[in-house]
Amino acid sequence: MGLFEELAVKIQGANKRIVFPEGEDARIQEAAIRLAQEKLLKPILLGDEQAIALTANENQFDLNGIQIINPKTYPKDQLQAMIKALVERRNGKTDFETAEKWLTNVNYFGTMMVYMGLADGMVSGAKHPTGDTVRPALQIVKTAPGSTRISGAFIMQKDTQRYVFSDAAINIDIDAQTMAEIAIQSANTAKVFGIEPKVAMLSFSTKGSAKADQVTKVTEATKIAQKMDSTLAIDGELQFDAAFVPSVAAAKAPESNVAGNANVFIFPDLQSGNIGYKIAQRLGGFEAIGPILQGLAKPISDLSRGCNTDDVYKVALITAAQAL
Repeated sequence: MGLFEELAVKIQGANKRIVFPEGEDARIQEAAIRLAQEKLLKPILLGDEQAIALTANENQFDLNGIQIINPKTYPKDQLQAMIKALVERRNGKTDFETAEKWLTNVNYFGTMMVYMGLADGMVSGAKHPTGDTVRPALQIVKTAPGSTRISGAFIMQKDTQRYVFSDAAINIDIDAQTMAEIAIQSANTAKVFGIEPKVAMLSFSTKGSAKADQVTKVTEATKIAQKMDSTLAIDGELQFDAAFVPSVAAAKAPESNVAGNANVFIFPDLQSGNIGYKIAQRLGGFEAIGPILQGLAKPISDLSRGCNTDDVYKVALITAAQAL
């Protein structure tokens, strides 16, 4: 089976509720209908009922059976409970008036649904910039225990090969602690996609072959990550060839339990991560799936504004799998 067929099997029957703040968008509606018809998850569309119905009518979509919520006409007692929960979550940083205003925004409303357990995950970004999706997530859902930042991973897939490249989307420059956290986040992402993680902390040096502050950061990050989860196979610092090619690993890092067999690659900064995944994509012919947001306490996913219906469908599957 392909990746998304595997995810569909994995989430089937779990009845995960995924909220889509951009319910008036035709791409969102078409994906939601497909997800509901295939009984993969329970989609919730946010937005004005009349505007949602207009889009559905224009495209001859049947939204029967799909839950639609208008934040502006949400039952008053339930809205007050949501406002109160948001004020408490913000711990004095947001007053009742501001919280009420925030909840007229579909992304804040959807994020609060996830935070309060009214939905298991959220997919947004078809019409909103990334910041509009990520900001409420960081303010409300916040990072998972053990993480101080979120990061962005790509699943690189070709035939039967499947790898994780991270961080290739979010953090421009990182210190050793953050790199270690990203390693743990990425190992967890690998497991969601059926990859038994072997994590390589990448550098231009292998096991002390070069000396530089950049190398020291990676060796420190490796030690931190190993302490954070002693059950994971994590090693570094490793050059990519030592991490990936068994013959090179035998020469450069013969005692490593990761070298030559790595499938999760942690880059030391965004520049190298972004360049690396695009080289694999364009020269190596790998499909790049992502970015997948990592490190949040609950799954919230960001779409590209250029996405199509199939992209929405696939990101929803990923989000539901993360919620398991």
